[in-house]
Amino acid sequence: MKRIAVFTSGGDSPGMNACIRAVVRTAIFKGIEVYAIHRGYEGMIDGDIKRMQSHSVSNIVQRGGTKLKSARSQEFRTPEGRKKAYDNLMLHGIEGLVAIGGDGTFTGAKLFYEEFGIPTVGCPGTIDNDLYGTDYTIGFDTAVNTALEAIDKIRDTAAAHDRIFFIEVMGRDAGFIAVESAIGGGAEFVMVPETKTDLDAVVKSLKHLRKSKTSSIIVVAEGDDAGNAQTVMEIVKDKLQDSTKDFKVTTLGHIQRGGSPTARDRVLASRCGMAAVEGLLEGYQFHMAGVINQEVVYTPFADCIGKSKPLIQDHLKLVEILSI
Repeated sequence: MKRIAVFTSGGDSPGMNACIRAVVRTAIFKGIEVYAIHRGYEGMIDGDIKRMQSHSVSNIVQRGGTKLKSARSQEFRTPEGRKKAYDNLMLHGIEGLVAIGGDGTFTGAKLFYEEFGIPTVGCPGTIDNDLYGTDYTIGFDTAVNTALEAIDKIRDTAAAHDRIFFIEVMGRDAGFIAVESAIGGGAEFVMVPETKTDLDAVVKSLKHLRKSKTSSIIVVAEGDDAGNAQTVMEIVKDKLQDSTKDFKVTTLGHIQRGGSPTARDRVLASRCGMAAVEGLLEGYQFHMAGVINQEVVYTPFADCIGKSKPLIQDHLKLVEILSI
């Protein structure tokens, strides 16, 4: 393999730039020409492909977002669109791909490989931490710390005014950000998509906590079955029937996607980027390079997108125990 290309796709996550940097410099170190595809699959279709040098990725390891940009491509969902993408890769003589993204990115990469046979190794770039085949995904640690910083500040004002705050964090299908930020932020409750939320039990606990606490923090993942933070707040407020309490909602939103990546995310991204290039050279065809128990592992895309990654149940129990 003499030429490879790297691209980012789907939602951005802090650490993607560190991963791009690692891919480019590992390839050059091993004597391989490396190209960048801008704007993900859409750029692949448009032929937005450029040769990269070592200096092309200077001064980006500390930056959030993605230097290569990202875009969602409807055209890539069609056979005609994928054929255009393939033709552009062949025009540049590209023999392998490194795809940085989440399950949508890997679903596209798997289909592309099945149709055209271009080997692709993925790197887990998503703040949600919901990919099977790696302990942590690139950007998750930064997102948790961003949420945690906000929760710390909200707790100050919650305590000052004896308020109950409902804080919504990202996590449409996974509660990893919610659980870890709830533990680190000392939240009284956490609500996640993986478990059914009993709002009657929450109300009962809030009544009990009034004996020892004047304020409370409730972290709600955006995909919780009971609804978003605003919906949950309105239901709890109605059930609690306490006119002396002030209820507030804060939705953190896309602030969790941005910012300079933590050291942990930079190291993980660098390891995965290097492993992706090495995986292509070792003959991996449609796998993701992840890290489990500090060891690099290669997991087939079919497992990454087909198998669910469970929450650590002890973490949920920890929130309950530490809230008393």
